[in-house]
Amino acid sequence: MYFFFGILFLILLFFFCINHWRRKKIIKKICSMCMDEKCRILNGIIAPFGYSYVLSQDIFTSRIDAWQRDFGYCALYDKAASHFSMVFDCLPVYFDYQGRTWLIEFWKGQYGINTGCEIGVYYADRILSKDELQRTLFQCADNENMLKLSFTLTRNNDRLADLYAKHWWLTAFRMGCFSEPADLSLQASISFKSSEMANAFFNGLIDAGYSRESICICCNTVRFIFDKSGNTYSTFQKIRIRMVQWMNRFFCKIYLFVTRPFDLSIDRLLYLYYYLPFAFRKMLRIRKYKRYKPDRR
Repeated sequence: MYFFFGILFLILLFFFCINHWRRKKIIKKICSMCMDEKCRILNGIIAPFGYSYVLSQDIFTSRIDAWQRDFGYCALYDKAASHFSMVFDCLPVYFDYQGRTWLIEFWKGQYGINTGCEIGVYYADRILSKDELQRTLFQCADNENMLKLSFTLTRNNDRLADLYAKHWWLTAFRMGCFSEPADLSLQASISFKSSEMANAFFNGLIDAGYSRESICICCNTVRFIFDKSGNTYSTFQKIRIRMVQWMNRFFCKIYLFVTRPFDLSIDRLLYLYYYLPFAFRKMLRIRKYKRYKPDRR
């Protein structure tokens, strides 16, 4: 019996030493890289996931050619979000313009181990009735219909992200950061193709519950702050959300502990890529749903 435990101890000690040596080697490899090389490697790795890294803010953002563009958007995605470890406030704004019903939606909250926000631009191929809004699959805006989007995401007055781009889906995700959606504030600005479109969106915000005084409209640009949730949940949903957030907080701590030799997300992710590749793939599933094709009517 003692001989058996002695052999087991030696085997465990051997694997511990091998793992320690491998870990030190990976840390040394990452520390020897220059920042340009790190950015080139990381952006090459994460491009198939639909994201790119913004070094100046240590955040991740979605690419214009992201694969998510092929799937469009429908209301079911938000309803299923908690099943994918996502807990967020969402604000869908519907409006009609040039023979189409448009949807510009805003999100802010926790995406697994990421605190983040999103602005998405979508439209249907015709004018929809109110009954059709919740079951229609909207297509993502094509290049011709992308809009100039900008936002500033803050948490309790601390700035987390500040981005501007002509896009169909502008996002920012800070990895290893945990937040409750209610603690986040999204200051958004959208420049539309015409004043008519801006006014239509303005009226959509009014329909969504915003007061005229809380919206700033100047020529083709509309600005407002998304800081309150219009989401309503049943008791069961509230319990589920609390459980999901507990898990998100726990995995945030695990992520920070495992990657503790580093501070920047670029170093942490490269470390995971070389040390625990399966964990790396899990980290990049920031915004992913099962394939679903609802009614396009």
